[in-house]
Formats: sequence, C-alpha cells, structure tokens
Amino acid sequence: MKFLLFFLAGILVLIGLFFLFLFLCWLFVDPKKEYDKDSRFYRALLNGAAGAALKLLRIRVQVSGEEKLPADSPVLFVCNHRSNFDPIITWYVFRKYRPAFISKEANFHIPFFGRYICRCCFMVIDREDPREAMKTIRRAAALLKEGEMSVGVYPEGTRSRSGELLPFHNGVFKIAQLADVPIAVLSIKGTETIHKNVPFHASSVRLDVLDVLPAGQIRSLRTADIGGRIREEISEKLASGQ
Repeated sequence: MKFLLFFLAGILVLIGLFFLFLFLCWLFVDPKKEYDKDSRFYRALLNGAAGAALKLLRIRVQVSGEEKLPADSPVLFVCNHRSNFDPIITWYVFRKYRPAFISKEANFHIPFFGRYICRCCFMVIDREDPREAMKTIRRAAALLKEGEMSVGVYPEGTRSRSGELLPFHNGVFKIAQLADVPIAVLSIKGTETIHKNVPFHASSVRLDVLDVLPAGQIRSLRTADIGGRIREEISEKLASGQ
C-alpha cells in the first residue's frame, strides 16, 4: 500500500514538473514579436507533442508520394482543410521540412501551444485587410528565401465542414512566386472524423503528395491559374475515393 502511495505521489510530482517546464518555456516567448528564425528547441517540443498526440489518440496516418518532394529545397505546402488536426499531422509527417503554417489568430491564444507556434515562425493572416495580408505573404516568402524552413497554407482559408472544397484565396500562391520555391500539392482525408472517434475508436488518415510544381513553372503564371490547377488536382483526388 505504501509503495502504491509513493508511486502515485511520484507520478503527480512528475506531472507537476512537466507543466512547470512547459510554463517556463512559455515565459521565454514574446507573443507580440514576429520571429524570423525557427527555434530547434520549440520545434522539438511541437514535434514531440504532435507525435504523442497521434499515438494517444490512435491516429494512423498513411502517407504517399513523399518521394516527389525535393530533398534540398524548402517548399510551399498547399492542402485542403477539414480539421484542426490537419496542420498538426502535416507538420509532424513532414517535420524534416520544418513547416511554419499560416494560421488563424485564435490558435495563437491557445495556452502554451499558441506561443510555441509563434516561436516556430507560424504566422497570422488578416484576410479582411489586403495590406496586412500582403505583409504576411511577404514575410512567409522571406522565411522561404532564407531556406531554413518551409511554409504551409490552406487556400480555402477555413475548414470545410462538408468535405467539399471551398473557394480558394489565390493570393497565397504569391508566396511561392516571391520566394521562387516549388509548390507541394497535398490532399488529406479522414481528419474530419477524429473528434467523433476519440476516445473509443482509432482514426485512419490519408495524406498524399499529389504533385510538386517547380518554381520555374509557376514563376510567370497568374495566381488564379495556379489556384485553378491545384484545386483541380485536389478535387480529383478527393473524388476518387482512394
């Protein structure tokens, strides 16, 4: 009985120390600062948390087409959007590319998590103010030019509740043009059911690299033309049922 009590006390102490550690890490991030260098330490925290979440929630991810991605270049990841789990799964699967996502402002106010993604150069975009949106696009392009990390965007701008592709905000493709980097076209399925499956059922997610558009190919195209091609590729994949 004493052993059990000591064991439980030890577990509680470890949990307390863990949250103290997270709090101390949280203190060292300025949420008002726009960081232009990725932090390997905070990136490791994000990847570790994502990996633990996938195992804990029993999310199995099937990945295809990863061999299409360039080995020596950052990319602009472009994907459809069905769930809040989409970026978590994507940055974990493609963690060697160290993607920084353009995300809604509310995510930056989540305890601990919000400051961690801020420190890893994740960005807010204001779609209601074209000038502010352009600042984010230029900042994302600058990060890509540095070559330290990739950038991830959801051109739909928000989650699709029905699973059907929403209209694209084509301005985000300007990021790849300004940075002169390839666009990696992704599709994701299955994340929309995770919240229904937890905690009793496992979830299967499929993440596919459909295409990589070379920088030279998109350099002189209109963003609307880029968006049209990408939308067609993702739409065909989602409709295929594979």
